[in-house]
Amino acid sequence: MAEAKKAVKKTVKADVVKSLDELKKDLTAKQADLLTTKKSHRAGELVNPRVLGTTRKEIARLHTAIRAAEQASKKESK
Repeated sequence: MAEAKKAVKKTVKADVVKSLDELKKDLTAKQADLLTTKKSHRAGELVNPRVLGTTRKEIARLHTAIRAAEQASKKESK
């Protein structure tokens, strides 16, 4: 019988705390990367199309981190 594959979960380093400016720079870089990846996908040059979904998820995570940082700064200012 074939052995069942174990799912390996990637862990995100929660220890690394970035400033709001760094998060926004990362966001613009990922968005630019997504545009170039989409263009190469349309041209048929993209080897792994799953990169598109992964990049979109990373952008969503950055949006969430930016929102959390903004809310934390609002709480500190009160």
